[in-house]
Amino acid sequence: MKNNSIVLGFLLLLPALSLADDWPQWGGAKRDLVWRESGIVDRLPEGKLPRVWSKRIGEGYAGPAVANGLVFITDRIHGRGREGTERILALNAETGQEVWKHEYSCLYDISYPAGPRATPVIDDGRLYTVGAVGHLFCFDAANGDVLWSKEFQRDFGTRLPTWGMAASPLVDGDQLITLVGGRNGLIVSFDKKTGEERWRALNDPAIGYCPPVIFKFGETRQLIVWHPSAVSSIDPKNGKVNWEVPFEIRAGLTLATPRQVDNRLFLTAFYNGSMMLKVAPDGSGAEIVWKGSSNSEINTDGLHGLMCTPYFDGKHIYGVGSFGQLRCLDAKTGKRLWETLEPTGEGRWWNAFLISHEDRFFIHNEQGELITAKLTPDGYEETSRALLVEPTRKVRRRMTIWSHPAFAMKSVFARNDQEIVRVDLSAEK
Repeated sequence: MKNNSIVLGFLLLLPALSLADDWPQWGGAKRDLVWRESGIVDRLPEGKLPRVWSKRIGEGYAGPAVANGLVFITDRIHGRGREGTERILALNAETGQEVWKHEYSCLYDISYPAGPRATPVIDDGRLYTVGAVGHLFCFDAANGDVLWSKEFQRDFGTRLPTWGMAASPLVDGDQLITLVGGRNGLIVSFDKKTGEERWRALNDPAIGYCPPVIFKFGETRQLIVWHPSAVSSIDPKNGKVNWEVPFEIRAGLTLATPRQVDNRLFLTAFYNGSMMLKVAPDGSGAEIVWKGSSNSEINTDGLHGLMCTPYFDGKHIYGVGSFGQLRCLDAKTGKRLWETLEPTGEGRWWNAFLISHEDRFFIHNEQGELITAKLTPDGYEETSRALLVEPTRKVRRRMTIWSHPAFAMKSVFARNDQEIVRVDLSAEK
């Protein structure tokens, strides 16, 4: 459904709206979970944060993406049994009003069947979405017209991972790179304008859930794909494998995005713990600097992360472990320096997301709270805490939110299974 008058009126506002920073994909503009806008509040007010707007939506784990004055969010409306409808919603970022909507029927045969997982991607006037059971769409971001689409199970013979397709796709130049998991093609590159296949690479029977990223090591740009049997470096131009380091991950839980500083690459998994790699100066190979020795979610020896992508500043690593522990590691050795449950809580898969902003962090925990805090080698220093959205998803006798917020337009955009909200965090407010 589309409303052309709304679209036309909205497009007239784009020059004014585009002055603020955007969050156009998983992890923000640089895919690194850093919020770079200035003029943000020092402390959050107590209680429930006041909304600029709230919009009713359905279930979903996918976070919002914000670009050019539009907010994009995906959800699912239940049908009978495994039947249901996935939707892509485009909202006016100033008002929350619906600009356009696209919906399609699909069958869910995955665990936690509560909606799409992958954050949408906006690039050059196009919107890319991946549904939980492998529907890939390229839309005209302004009006919702479908420019091209794929169905992974039908077109590539994909066998879905246990928890569905969760990795957000990546735009690099004129190509869209995404996990597919088809025959001889764990990862596939498409022409971002036409959907024509460029190349496919890797052959791992397990897909995993980790979004692909591109890092520069020395003078070499490398596409890093962390999948359940290894971490692989690929030439993004042609799909050729540069190097691989085996890293067998239990239950296929490659999830947290790898982090890079200089020639080092850090990864963390729920059961198998952490690993630090050092990439050769010419980008031709990589070696293990240190690796955790525990394969237990309980008797852990470093950082056993799951949904929380850690923060790596070169000297220290901060992340949330297997039972909710916010931990600090010495990046040189992997030794744990401290841990705390203060921003999270204790329980299996307990989670919080870390977003770096200037000299502090915004932390969004699964209880729906937004926290400001400083993380240093000396410990955790909380400065404020408020309720952002209510937790709505029951997991192991507790209510949760496992959706990453977006930080743009001096605001935070967050969702649960009932609503998406915008909260103004500008210092003037």
